[in-house]
Amino acid sequence: MPDSQRSELIRALPYARRYARALTGSQSQGDLLVAESLRDLVTQATGKSSARLGLYRVISEKAHSPKGDGQQPHVLSFPQRQLLLLTALEGLSSSQAADVLGLDNKIAVRQIEEAHKTIRSVSQTSILIIEDEPIIAMDIEDLVVRCGHTVAGIAHTQADAIAQARQTQPGLILADINLGEGGNGMEAVAEIMKTMTVPVIFVTAYPECLLTGNTVEPAFVITKPFEPLTLAIATYQAITGGVPVP
Repeated sequence: MPDSQRSELIRALPYARRYARALTGSQSQGDLLVAESLRDLVTQATGKSSARLGLYRVISEKAHSPKGDGQQPHVLSFPQRQLLLLTALEGLSSSQAADVLGLDNKIAVRQIEEAHKTIRSVSQTSILIIEDEPIIAMDIEDLVVRCGHTVAGIAHTQADAIAQARQTQPGLILADINLGEGGNGMEAVAEIMKTMTVPVIFVTAYPECLLTGNTVEPAFVITKPFEPLTLAIATYQAITGGVPVP
């Protein structure tokens, strides 16, 4: 593999980790999937696709749906999960996502539309927002409500987040990383998780800093600013626990 392509793969790794973690619902499983996919990819040519798309493709091929996935009403099929994550979370076009998954673009577009309808009808929950900037918190609150969720509370500091989580028992936590002088979102979540188990989505303007694979890191990360659909899909994956990889 040429040095230029290796460099491109290295730059793509944080985003591949985000995709794989969201798909599996686990940092450890997602990072293992990326590592295995990377080993396969460096031994083969990626054709005309970019290294990033090539890595998405191998990850998608190596990940498998559990038996019966998507067969129940209001449950996304495995390809629908992949399509939504590739388009909404990773920012690919429908044609790029279709190419990654080896689907006809028209079929992919139809699957995405059906998945959007399913997403809007499920996964409603109460969300605790941890965000130190009041205006940003209000915008996030608006997005949460537009996605059909309820707001359990808005915490602006680390201490407030811990207190509100214990009081409200939210169904999901949406946490900023940097709370300024109010503390650290990841430390707040770590303290909260000592007394309860709740899915968490972290929000950051610099996702690559949280996706190094070298330390304990989030399974679900979305980039600030984000759209309602991105939040809806991340919430669905977080609540359902992703899709296990056998």
